Amino acid sequence: MKNTISMKKLERTTVILKYIVLFVFGVVLMAPFVWMISVGFDRTANIVMPFPPRLIPEAVSSFNYGIVFENGRLIQAYLNSAIVTVSSVFLSVSASLLAGYAFSKGKFKGKRVLFVIVLCTLMIPMEPRLIPLYTFFNQLGLLNTFWPLILPSVISGMLIFLCKQFFDQLPDTLREAAQIDGAGEFKIFFRVYLPLAGPIAATMVILSFIWSWNDFMWPLVVINDLNLQTIPLYLASFSLENGSSLGGLTMALATVSVLPIVIVYLFLQKYIIQSIALSGVKGE
Repeated sequence: MKNTISMKKLERTTVILKYIVLFVFGVVLMAPFVWMISVGFDRTANIVMPFPPRLIPEAVSSFNYGIVFENGRLIQAYLNSAIVTVSSVFLSVSASLLAGYAFSKGKFKGKRVLFVIVLCTLMIPMEPRLIPLYTFFNQLGLLNTFWPLILPSVISGMLIFLCKQFFDQLPDTLREAAQIDGAGEFKIFFRVYLPLAGPIAATMVILSFIWSWNDFMWPLVVINDLNLQTIPLYLASFSLENGSSLGGLTMALATVSVLPIVIVYLFLQKYIIQSIALSGVKGE
C-alpha cells in the first residue's frame, strides 16, 4: 500500500516537473516575440530603444502600426510574397504528393535509385547551389522575375520523403480494390489516396509556406528591382536605411510580417496532429 502511494506521489511530482520545465521553455521562446509586439506599440522606441527591455510599454500607442498599414512599399512586398508563396506552396505540395505516391505505391524500374537521389538532395545546402541556379536563370533571362523564386521550390526532397512515408502507412488493399473495379493509377490516386492525404498535405503546406515566406538569401541574389521585393528583402532594406533609429516602426513591420505564418499555422495545426496519429496505420 505504501509503495503504491509513493509511486503515485512520484508520478505526480514527475508530471509537475515536466509542466514546469515546459512552461519555462515556453516563456523563454515567447519572450522575444512578446517584446517585439510590445516595442511595436511603443512610440518612443522610434527615438531611443527602451533599456532594459520591458514587455509592456509605458504609453501604448498604435502609431507605428498605423504607419505600417499605410506604407505602400510594405503592401507591395506583401503582394509579392503572397504571389511567390501561394504559387510555390501549390506547386511543391502537388508535385510532392504525386511523387510520394509514385515512390510508395508505384512499380517501375529504378525507383529505389531515384528515391536515393531525391534523399541526396537533402544533404546539399542552398549555398553551393546559388551560383549554378543563378547562371541557369540568367541564361533563361528570368532574373528580376518571380520565376526563380517559384520554380526551384517545386521539387522538394523533404516533402517527397514525408509523402512517401505517409503513403507507406496506408493499406495497399485500397489500391488493389480500386484496380479490381477498373480504376487507373491517376483515378486511384485522386479518388482513393488523395482524400486520405489531408493531414500530410496540411503539414506540407505549413512547411512550404514558412520556407517560401521567410526565404531571404535566394531572393536577395536574383531580385534587384524594388518593386519585386518580398517581405524579408523589404525588412532588410528598411533596417539598413534607418539603422538603429525607428526601432518601434521596425518591430511593428516585423510583427506584421510574421502574421501570415501564425494564421496559417493556427488554421492547420489540427491536421498536423492527425498526420502524426495516422502514422500508426499499418498497411496490412
